[in-house]
Amino acid sequence: MESYKLSSDQINLLKGYNMLLYFAGSMLMSEPTEECVIDFWASGTLRKLPVSSSNPRFIRAAAILRESCVDKETCRVTLADDFFRLFAISGLPLAPPRASVYKTSKNNSINTTKEIGEFYNSYGWHLKPRGESPDDHLGIELLFLTKMIDKYLHLDDDPCCREMKQEIIRFIDLHLLSWVPRWNEDIQEYAHTFCYKGIGTLIHAAVEDLYGIFKSGSRTRYQF
Repeated sequence: MESYKLSSDQINLLKGYNMLLYFAGSMLMSEPTEECVIDFWASGTLRKLPVSSSNPRFIRAAAILRESCVDKETCRVTLADDFFRLFAISGLPLAPPRASVYKTSKNNSINTTKEIGEFYNSYGWHLKPRGESPDDHLGIELLFLTKMIDKYLHLDDDPCCREMKQEIIRFIDLHLLSWVPRWNEDIQEYAHTFCYKGIGTLIHAAVEDLYGIFKSGSRTRYQF
């Protein structure tokens, strides 16, 4: 019978992806601050990502992020400008990070926000950020994915691990890969900063990689 016990390398790999999702999601949720620029760019954090992947999209994202935010003095201002152009709630955002924008059919018969909310509710997920942003916001979806992965990492029962693994695959398939690629296309077309171009590509790549990992067809250094 297949064992779901993880090695230290596998645990560190998933924790590394969670770190990337936390970073990327935070950049979609609110206007970037000076502290954000210092923490992620000025400190050199994005020059050495916590994950090594052979996914060409991931490699491209890492390269873009390493070369982004060159001028730290103006970086925060340009990031903020891009944030409001791309994601602002008011006005006409160019790449709104909401599943309903990309998944809703022409006759609006699919209530994407309700659907994703029901997925959260099935896990009893009622964290503070919910309510501050719509349930179908990409930042919220990425945060929920990290919570699922955290839960998976703390399970020690094979049947529960097997079920959780399938639920993670189902969530990524239904609620991320179904629209994130098209959202990222808009990011690449409309973002002015390499920072957000890199973040869009990083999210797309990380979601692909995690799907592959949990399907046991990983493009990353480790497989399970």
